[in-house]
Amino acid sequence: MRRLLQEGHMADIQPDKKTRASGTNRVDTVYTGIVEAMSNGDFPENARLPTEAELALQYGVSRPTVREALSRLRLDGLIASKRGSGSYVLRRPDRNIKRFAPIESIADVQRCFAFRIALEASGASLSAEMRTPRDLDDIRRCFDAMEAARNQDDNIAFVEHDLQFHLAVARGSQNVFFVTALELIIEQMRVGMQLALNLSLERERVWRELVQIEHREILTAIEKGSSVDAAEAMRFHLGNARRRLFEGPAQKTSG
Repeated sequence: MRRLLQEGHMADIQPDKKTRASGTNRVDTVYTGIVEAMSNGDFPENARLPTEAELALQYGVSRPTVREALSRLRLDGLIASKRGSGSYVLRRPDRNIKRFAPIESIADVQRCFAFRIALEASGASLSAEMRTPRDLDDIRRCFDAMEAARNQDDNIAFVEHDLQFHLAVARGSQNVFFVTALELIIEQMRVGMQLALNLSLERERVWRELVQIEHREILTAIEKGSSVDAAEAMRFHLGNARRRLFEGPAQKTSG
């Protein structure tokens, strides 16, 4: 497997994961369809989206698939969900926003990690200095949600809350450019996280535990207001995430 990763053949990595890939494609289809409808004005601001059951019927998918697509829309700040009421449009997507190129090769995954390390280490450093009590609560809430997903072995929720954790750290910087930069590569980040989970050279539970240990270090540094420690913790976390995917467990690569 590691040889395939090094050669950069995305299509050759674990062909037995076809069902997972097709599931991801179905989520993408629902997500893209709703975004397009919002852009066209079919779902204007403050409009209530169809129910999960209605969307599942419309797109010919399962309700969990619709649920994940809606989770992405919430993460992108396009909709908000109210318990017992449904999901509502917060804003129309900006058609003029340029997106980064999609992940098409292992080399792209490597480049994305390099970009994230440079960007997020600086963002975490600034977050430690500038975050408000509310920002800190948001970061803690994301961490706790990841912990709950970890304990429930819910990989889909774990990845989504992982993304939210990193966005919450960026928002703590009080610098919209850090937040916007992450939002523009959110799909690339999701691909990298899902790839790491599916192809991890460690067991899934061990992988999730290590991620949470590293997230705890980031959170602790931001709580203390230590910009140096926050930057180092984020750099350490993303560097380890890259190594876990491409090199395997650290303890096995030293000997």
